[in-house]
Amino acid sequence: MSRYALKVEYQGAPFAGWQRQKDQPSVQGAIEAALARLEPGPHTIAAAGRTDAGVHGLGQVAHCDLTKDWDPFRLSEALNYHLKPQPVAIVSAAPVDDDWHARFSAVERQYLFRILQRRAPETHNKGQVWRVNQRLDIDAMREGAAHLIGRHDFTTFRSTICQAASPVKTLDELRIEKVQGFSGSEIHFHVRARSFLHNQVRSFVGTLERVGAKSWSPEDVKAALEACDRAACGPVCPPQGLYLARVGYPNDPFI
Repeated sequence: MSRYALKVEYQGAPFAGWQRQKDQPSVQGAIEAALARLEPGPHTIAAAGRTDAGVHGLGQVAHCDLTKDWDPFRLSEALNYHLKPQPVAIVSAAPVDDDWHARFSAVERQYLFRILQRRAPETHNKGQVWRVNQRLDIDAMREGAAHLIGRHDFTTFRSTICQAASPVKTLDELRIEKVQGFSGSEIHFHVRARSFLHNQVRSFVGTLERVGAKSWSPEDVKAALEACDRAACGPVCPPQGLYLARVGYPNDPFI
């Protein structure tokens, strides 16, 4: 068997999430079905992270095992052919060692969240951003976000169905920037850590949006974090503005 790393891009809207579902479409299921068109299955692939329904992938990484030695370019081209017309693309493929693992070999994950600030409904960006009707105070959000950087017990920002062994994580970056797009003013959240709890990023963004809207103060974020109580969290924002942007490895297989 030969192992290959796959860099995957996808739109999350048509899928019930990354993970294979029995009766619902999933990104994992789509790729495994494409692999079965290349070599007899069944195929089981592993990914760096399991994105929820509606969440997108810009730089998701998975690995697969195949009996044939494939040229990486031909492998990505063949998979993309069989993935059509689904909004899933293999951006790159690369051979890796047999013990390389998309999830366990990763040393960091980066997420992007996009908020579009305008009253008019989305057209071209529909399903790609979270639209809010009002302008948000980005400086206040940055002040609130500063309380979340570092190693903390993130119980407040953890889904009640999270299966992680511990709520203690180290958040390396939560950077907020304003971007002027063609459709209007956007606020982008860049979030980076080795690993995340279930719904952690969406809990961050939903809470910080309340700060930007002046419903919370920046100090309220600190109080919510220290409460270690899910009930202290702000609203969890919708999934459509969230992207798994990049997965980091000690030696990037795609370089």
